[in-house]
Formats: sequence, structure tokens, C-alpha cells
Amino acid sequence: MSRTLLAAAAGQSQATMRAESLRPTTATRRSAPGLSSARESAVVREAQRGSSEALEELFRRHWRRAHRAAYLVVGDSAAAEDIAQESFLAAIRALDRFDRRRPFGPWLHRIAVNRSIDFARARGLRRESAIAEPPAAATPSSASISDELRRGLAELSPEHRAVVVLRYLLGYTPGEIGEMLGLPRGTVNSRLRRGLDSLRPAIEEARE
Repeated sequence: MSRTLLAAAAGQSQATMRAESLRPTTATRRSAPGLSSARESAVVREAQRGSSEALEELFRRHWRRAHRAAYLVVGDSAAAEDIAQESFLAAIRALDRFDRRRPFGPWLHRIAVNRSIDFARARGLRRESAIAEPPAAATPSSASISDELRRGLAELSPEHRAVVVLRYLLGYTPGEIGEMLGLPRGTVNSRLRRGLDSLRPAIEEARE
């Protein structure tokens, strides 16, 4: 599905391409599969009270997608694992201030993606360093992303890469992405357009 969304978006003309028309289904972007909002709220409440079992459940439900988001932004499996772990720990340290009526996943993704952007900026990812294919066990849920798309993502700036990953691979809306990254919605849409324009050759190569 992720590849189809990217291909469909990149195939549109600049005059007609609008990210809102490619909104993923709710199931692709909300809480972890199998965890209802009521159940998640209850788990967060128990975690806020210090339950280790609740913390383990939050980790089990959400860490893989946080790791995947970090990996797709930084292009380094070991760094992504560190970022995802640090992000989860940061979320737990701030859990007493978290509004449990809101989904936990997007909050964790915001922390992970912002840390990933900072990491990528600091390291100064070189444009010629394409994302390499790591061992399958080290890169969760990456099977749906082709080698061509990984290399294409590596060519984007961290800022453009982050909005593409959040929109088309994690399924957040432009408004949600703007809230996560502290950006105006127009800036998010502009980065999406530019990112997809840059990805178009990789998407076409993946189609062949």
C-alpha cells in the first residue's frame, strides 16, 4: 500500500497533486493494530501509575513503528534503534504530563521523527550515501519499501524525508504532520510536493 500511495502521488501533475486526495485510511495511521482507543487509554493510565506490565505493552505495541520511522529518516539501522529507544524513554519520562485521551503512537512518532531529523542534520548525511539494506531483523516492517525507494529517500533532505515518511509510510495527514513538526500546513504540503517530485524517478524505477 505504501508504494502504491507514493506512486499515485508522484504520478500526478504539479498542478493537480494535492496531498489531501491521498489520505490513507484511518486503520493505517491510528493506534497500533488490535489496540482500541479505550484500551490504549487504560494502558496509558496504568503506565502513569507505574505499572511495568503497561509500559511493556506500550513498548510492544508502538516501538516497531517508531523504529521504522526513525530508520526511514536517518537511513541507519543502529542509529534508528538508539533513537527509537531514546524516544520511548523520553516519552515514558514525560508520561505523567501526557493526555491519555490522545493516542500514544503519534506522540511517540513526533519525538522519534524530530530526534531523527536532528540526528540526520548533525551527521550531515551526504547525498551520495544511499540507504543500505540492513538485515531483515534490524529493520522492522520494511519489506514493503523497495530498494529504489530507499535510495530515493536517502537523496532527500532530512526535512523532506520526514514529511514523506510521516504522510505516505505512516499515514498521517498534513495537519497532523504540521502539529508534530511545528510547521504550518502550507510548509508541509510544499515539502511533500518537492519530496515527491524528487522521488518520481525512484518510483518509476520501482515500477519497472
